[in-house]
Amino acid sequence: MLLAVAAVLLAACSAPETERVVATPTPTPDARPVGASAAPVAVAFAPLRGTRAEWAAMQHPSIAAKIDNHEEARPQLALNRTDLVFEELVEGGLTRYLAVWHSDIPDELGPVRSIRPMDPDIATPFGGIIAYSGGQEQFVEMMQATPLVNLVFDFDDTGLFARADERPGPHDVILDAAEALRRNAALAPPAVQFVYGSADPLADPALGASSTTGIAHVFSEERFPSWTWDAAASVWLRSQEGSPDLDDAGVQVHAVNVVTMRVGIDWSYGEVPRTVMVGTGEAWVSTAGRTAHGTWSKDAAGTPIVLTADDGRPLPLAPGNTWIELVPNEGSVSFAP
Repeated sequence: MLLAVAAVLLAACSAPETERVVATPTPTPDARPVGASAAPVAVAFAPLRGTRAEWAAMQHPSIAAKIDNHEEARPQLALNRTDLVFEELVEGGLTRYLAVWHSDIPDELGPVRSIRPMDPDIATPFGGIIAYSGGQEQFVEMMQATPLVNLVFDFDDTGLFARADERPGPHDVILDAAEALRRNAALAPPAVQFVYGSADPLADPALGASSTTGIAHVFSEERFPSWTWDAAASVWLRSQEGSPDLDDAGVQVHAVNVVTMRVGIDWSYGEVPRTVMVGTGEAWVSTAGRTAHGTWSKDAAGTPIVLTADDGRPLPLAPGNTWIELVPNEGSVSFAP
């Protein structure tokens, strides 16, 4: 059944963009056990995960947030409940995350930090909400020029943000995500971003995927995250600087898909690096213990990232959560067999 559902989804996602989003799915009679009180449930797919979901449960906006990755910000809240996480280089050789929640909105998320110049290009395709603590005026203006609802700690007088007493500042800003969603529930859900296949979408020999047990990324001397394949759980387990990366529940951060993108860095903002998101470059998709090579492309700030295999077909992901590692061209990427 899973393969059949995944195949239908892959076919749908390979169509033109306007045909990829299921807007009014047909109620499926077997969505719940048949009984005297059972009613058909409209079934769709979570647009940012590719997993099966009830259509009504997906009819709300996503929440994107700028998440701190300083050592004193760890462990972060609800990272394992994200649909997508983008890791990007910031000043000092450190990294921060732009994380996106839609399928599973937590009560709280954070620590929330300030915006950077590449974030409008990353966040705009999702629509919905973007949360951050502030930032340089020019960067804040860039984000406020997008169609997204901006929730900014520096300007908030409504109680959406709070400082956590048990965390050191400035790594202590927490967003009440449940309340943020309630106030903005009428916003549209995000569009489909990637193509999803089966649980082992790279099995086709034509994709040229190779067996992979580990992934190593070097952003800088200060940040070199890695991923190890856990075959028993069918997920990649994340480490940072050689140590397991744990969330606030004490569980190692994990992902079904790891997408690696080689990106240019624009230094026109002085010491603040701007990841160049509009353009094209080398990419790899790692899922189900395999890695396939291809390219990424993005035509404009408001359009999704497109992943293309070396043979010209879409490069598919497995249904589940995804981390996108935006590794500078000056860094390095390696895959262990």
